[in-house]
Amino acid sequence: MKNRVVVSAFIILWLALLSVYPSFASDNATCEKSQAKEVFSVTHHTAEVGKEKLDYTATAGQLILTDDEGRQRAQIFFIAYEKKGAKKYSRPITFAFNGGPGSSSVWLHFGAIGPKRVLLNSDGSTLPPPATLIDNEFSWLAFTDLVFIDPVGTGYSRPLPDKKKKKFYGFKKDIESVGDFMRLYLTRYQRWLSPKFIVGESYGTTRAVGLTEYAHEQHGIAFTGIVLVSPVLEFSTILFNQSNDLPFMLFLPTYAATAWFHKKLPAQNSAFENMLTRAEDWVLHDYTVSLVQGNSLERQQEHLCATQMANLTGLSSDYILSNNLRIPAWRFRKELLRDEHKIIGRMDGRLTGPDTDTAGEAGSYDPSLDPLIGVFSSAVNHYVRNDLKFESDVPYKYINYTANRAWDWSSGVHRGQGYVDVSQKLTAAIHTNKYLKVFIASGYYDLATPYFAVKYTVNHLELDKTLRDNIVLHFYRAGHMMYTSLVTLKKFTSDIALFYKNMVVNQ
Repeated sequence: MKNRVVVSAFIILWLALLSVYPSFASDNATCEKSQAKEVFSVTHHTAEVGKEKLDYTATAGQLILTDDEGRQRAQIFFIAYEKKGAKKYSRPITFAFNGGPGSSSVWLHFGAIGPKRVLLNSDGSTLPPPATLIDNEFSWLAFTDLVFIDPVGTGYSRPLPDKKKKKFYGFKKDIESVGDFMRLYLTRYQRWLSPKFIVGESYGTTRAVGLTEYAHEQHGIAFTGIVLVSPVLEFSTILFNQSNDLPFMLFLPTYAATAWFHKKLPAQNSAFENMLTRAEDWVLHDYTVSLVQGNSLERQQEHLCATQMANLTGLSSDYILSNNLRIPAWRFRKELLRDEHKIIGRMDGRLTGPDTDTAGEAGSYDPSLDPLIGVFSSAVNHYVRNDLKFESDVPYKYINYTANRAWDWSSGVHRGQGYVDVSQKLTAAIHTNKYLKVFIASGYYDLATPYFAVKYTVNHLELDKTLRDNIVLHFYRAGHMMYTSLVTLKKFTSDIALFYKNMVVNQ
């Protein structure tokens, strides 16, 4: 009898709520309907990788991240590849992403390490459209399973609900969402006992190093290795500023390499390696001394410095003096081939494009990147729907410029002041896990994150001397996206394969 009374009272209360709030039930129904669903497509493929015919499974899908209360936060799109017949527990798994911030993983995926790659000319320039996808004989799938992650706001990854998208556009929140995805993936696909690697490019290297801290502290993930492609770990090394002389010094050897390639140096017959050694030595022993004196530098010394700098960069001493001995990268790109009406690439200083604005000081486009956009975007849009059978009418954002412009850097800066710097996190990660190995790859013609800045950063890590060999440096005669050059792609892949082999057995 008491139960009947309770039930009757509940019904009366429910009807009363409906009479006062007629939308109560419909709102809850709408809420249920608005819940995003995880979608996956699993396909099976065979590819020629190296000299081996490799059978693999591809999974394209969206994992949904939730908070501690179970509320949906974001859906993250990924494409994963697993070699068939391999033992999950002994075979490495590599999480890969690009940078931006605001870039999808399309560049590493279809330029370097996935089972398919975009066909380019041997120097990294593009062929006439449309794009052509071919088997990637240099795919890392030969020695590791792969998971390509599109961070929130890129690819098909989206925040839930949409109005909270800016929460993910920042140094800290980006690392958290990618780290949470990695935990969920390891759990869902039973890969906790696999050797775990990360590969990031450009800003993706900043994210990768940040993940070593977050994934370890929050999820107990220990990585076997990290691959940093064209890294930037200390942003004071690349951000030109009146009060920051560091990038002017660290970019100069790349200016020298680029000028050498375009035959603009007086001592052009000098071997490439000898020329770079001379440029690095001059920066460390002469250029630095001149710059740190600022306006107190004597006039005679200033003119001597300009003359020496002209001999190393191919720029005129008058132009160097007019810039107070300090040439930012965008001015170098405009000035070096100005008399030929050409601008050189930021991602790769070897590639050039027409430049009719000969009076300008900054380039309007990057001939080493902009032509690649249509090719890579076409490739991923075709491939995902036709080869992987994942269908979505949502735009695939190869780069999200809105996210890039809205990026919150403050959480990556110590006490809100200075530059983003994750180099100390890398030191801490190696001290915490003495088995962690780091592979760093840089291109001599990279005018975005120059190779000498990488040397500088690594040389200033406060690593215990017994652990310094945990980091290996590889420099290539290529640009930022070094893998677009066929010769470099082959060498890069060979070096990486050896890096994995030295740490992992029983693949």
